[in-house]
Amino acid sequence: MTTHSRGVSATIDPVKLDRLAEVAIKVGLQLQPGQDLVVTSSIAALPLTRRIVEHAYKAGAGLVTPIFNDDEMTLARYRFGADAGFDHAAGWLYEGMAKAFANNAARLAVRGEDPSLLSAQDPAKVARANKANSIAYQPALEKITGFDINWNIVAYPDKAWAKQVFPDDAEDVAVVKLADAIFAASRVDVEDPIGNWKAHNAALRSRTEWLNGHNFHALHFTGPGTDLSVGLADGHEWMGGASTAKNGVTCNPNIPTEEVFTTPHARRVEGHVSSTKPLSYQGTLIDNISVRFEEGRIVEAKASRGEDVLKKVLDTDEGSRRLGEVALVPHSSPISASGLLFFNTLFDENAACHIALGQCYSKCFVDGASLSQDEIAARGGNKSFIHIDWMIGSDKIDIDGVHKDGRRVPVMRKGEWA
Repeated sequence: MTTHSRGVSATIDPVKLDRLAEVAIKVGLQLQPGQDLVVTSSIAALPLTRRIVEHAYKAGAGLVTPIFNDDEMTLARYRFGADAGFDHAAGWLYEGMAKAFANNAARLAVRGEDPSLLSAQDPAKVARANKANSIAYQPALEKITGFDINWNIVAYPDKAWAKQVFPDDAEDVAVVKLADAIFAASRVDVEDPIGNWKAHNAALRSRTEWLNGHNFHALHFTGPGTDLSVGLADGHEWMGGASTAKNGVTCNPNIPTEEVFTTPHARRVEGHVSSTKPLSYQGTLIDNISVRFEEGRIVEAKASRGEDVLKKVLDTDEGSRRLGEVALVPHSSPISASGLLFFNTLFDENAACHIALGQCYSKCFVDGASLSQDEIAARGGNKSFIHIDWMIGSDKIDIDGVHKDGRRVPVMRKGEWA
């Protein structure tokens, strides 16, 4: 999986690859002079990760620490690892990352792994490993979901991933096509990417200001297979595009991003909803998800594919059957308009409205930075070891904002802003 990466990278537009690295540092992170940086990446993404490190040091980074994973090494664990080992995770590593974040290190993840890497492996082992990892990762994840620091995720076109998106093309052609799709979605296929991001962030900000002005009590989603009321947390705040972390740095956590999002009320979600795109979760594809909520909790869940993995995910902890995020994305977003299914949540969530199971973002509350965990919970914020986005929007979905007195305001019609 990781061989020939030099040969492949030669076919990817080097100018746009370098622009993506620069945008990751200057827009995604707005890395500060003297600030340390922790980078996680797959070995397959080395051509991009090297450029990111270069741009980080050019921007004045203190120390950049890369941590690499590799698909073949991951598979070796499932093929040859002792059974008891699947209940373990590298807690010491995540504690170290949490310590780095507590000392104001920034966080950057370069994604690009094979979406179906673990699809042929024992789902029980996959679930156990995921659970152990989620629990061990909690100290570091809390710093990220709490928005203590500036963080960012970008993507690189791994060969196995490219072949899944473009199955009819030769490998090298598929990689170039996926690279071009990533560059377009990440807004680096234009002359002035940084200026383009500035304008895009301003447009997203105007959406969040409109939603915050209404301060809806709930959102009501209707469409094929969907009749869902999502109560919004007390004192919720809509966010989108660039936002300011607790360390004072304004960053764009996701590149690309087309969403505006907030925190639902974990105990006020009712009705049923169906997924509109497959969810690629830790190497398993979960398709045609259909769930029913009562008093905020999923009481029934089905999927045409990957249902066993979905059900194990829902049993991770008390909060994994409740929502931690609701996000609005127009159907005409560039990623949706591309017509591609990326099999990667970073992209697919920006093609459609979506909800996330699990942990809420404390930043999505008015004065969220000053709230304690207990105050967040009292306002309806959810707590969990997981945070998993899945897509429920399409050109057939209508959304109404519902005020406390029952007044309804059209928010989206047929997947577009009303």
